[in-house]
Amino acid sequence: MVEIVHQGHRMWENYHKTAACNPKQRLELLNDSAANGRALLKDVAKTVMALLKEARQYQIPVRPIGAGWSPAPINVVEDGWLVETLRLNRTFKLSAADLHPDCDVGAEALLLVQAGATVDEVYESAEEIGRSMRTGGASNGQTFAGACATGTHGSVWRSGGIQDHLRAIQLVTPERILWIAPERAVLSDAFIAQTGSEIIRDDRIFAAAQVHIGALGFVTAMLVETDPIFMVQNIQKAATIRREHIDWLSEGNFRKFSQEFGLNEEPYFQQLILNPFDPFDKKALLRFLYRRPYDASIPAPTPGQMGAGYDALTLLGKAMARFNLFEAEILQLAMEQAYPQDRDVDDPPAIATWGNTTEEHSPIASLFNGSVTIERSLLNDVFDLIIDNFRRGGGGTVVTLRFVHKAQGLLAPARWEDNVVIDFDGPNVATSHNGYKNVVTALDDAGIAFTRHWGKTNNLDARRVIQDYEQDYANWRWAQTQIMPDAADRQIFANDELVKLGLV
Repeated sequence: MVEIVHQGHRMWENYHKTAACNPKQRLELLNDSAANGRALLKDVAKTVMALLKEARQYQIPVRPIGAGWSPAPINVVEDGWLVETLRLNRTFKLSAADLHPDCDVGAEALLLVQAGATVDEVYESAEEIGRSMRTGGASNGQTFAGACATGTHGSVWRSGGIQDHLRAIQLVTPERILWIAPERAVLSDAFIAQTGSEIIRDDRIFAAAQVHIGALGFVTAMLVETDPIFMVQNIQKAATIRREHIDWLSEGNFRKFSQEFGLNEEPYFQQLILNPFDPFDKKALLRFLYRRPYDASIPAPTPGQMGAGYDALTLLGKAMARFNLFEAEILQLAMEQAYPQDRDVDDPPAIATWGNTTEEHSPIASLFNGSVTIERSLLNDVFDLIIDNFRRGGGGTVVTLRFVHKAQGLLAPARWEDNVVIDFDGPNVATSHNGYKNVVTALDDAGIAFTRHWGKTNNLDARRVIQDYEQDYANWRWAQTQIMPDAADRQIFANDELVKLGLV
């Protein structure tokens, strides 16, 4: 049987210590280690449904908590139940007998993943069976379910968000245990029935559930599709870029940019961390990953050699241990001292599997992070506007450019065919917030369409969410009523943030 551990009602803080709440009760779910995959999924889902029924009876809000990674207050709830899932972290292989006749992938490509499994645990499980994930965020300590729920992206320019890996989602409400999938079936009806789930095969409802932001129910498991295993070679360096390089990136001429600073080939992944005080005279921190065939004989490089753990948040967290004044020269010094040694084209190659490109970092308190996502072709037109208005607001953070394809999910922020995500990461001080607010105001004034990351500081409200997502928002709200027709069920998942966003 699944065990429920009552941990009392002590205060809860998220991983990065940017949001906190005083719950009525903290509950932790523990697996029955003896159960097989489908029996365990059924047992967990029934336990969760019983909890939700009780919560509805007493009108107690419920928030599922994985790693609590999102810096935004999306997980907090006052005087409610926080249900911790990190120990629901098993993954299971499937067999050909589990597949539906209409399935378009082999069983070897699929993993059944519990909601508490972290990104790192899913990466490891995939590699153990000779498979890889095709994209991911900058870190690996968040749960896979939480990363999907907020539309977490990487910088793989031919891929979208981490939720693109999903082929089905087990979702629990106070009244139903649902198996939500696209219309083209993957797993057999018999297999799904053994998980205790009611089947919904509907493309629109599935697209809503891919980025559900915690407002469609309690996710207990996911069906994840993987790729054949591959490796990547890392090139990372500090280098001065020119204005014309922004033009190349805006055009999607990544090979030309790579040829200038890395290898003469198309990169699989590409990231630039810029000093906004002087992006063309101060050195930028560049990182490229190039796809390589899998070779088990290659010894694993160190995380530093692969650039793991050197996303902007980690970089600034390390730098802030030494510096507390972020101006042009100090920020540059902090950037370069916190970055690992260059891994350039003439150095011995650093090649590893995708799971070795990220690593969990320590909690980072007192940091600000926000982002805007725009159509990539507009980068050339708005780059100066963004940098100038950010500085006028006081600045305070580095600016990171990342490139992603259109992501799956109705509420995925990467909405355009090709996107640039512009991140702002730095100290949690007024200048960081003011610089970010100046940027979004300037984009609005210029009539530039953009979205913001659900899991970061975003200054969003319901009016703006409706404006940004239009018919996709309407479809998402329709799907919510199909999943939970009773408003009382939907209210169980409400917190202040989701109400503000117009999602409950």
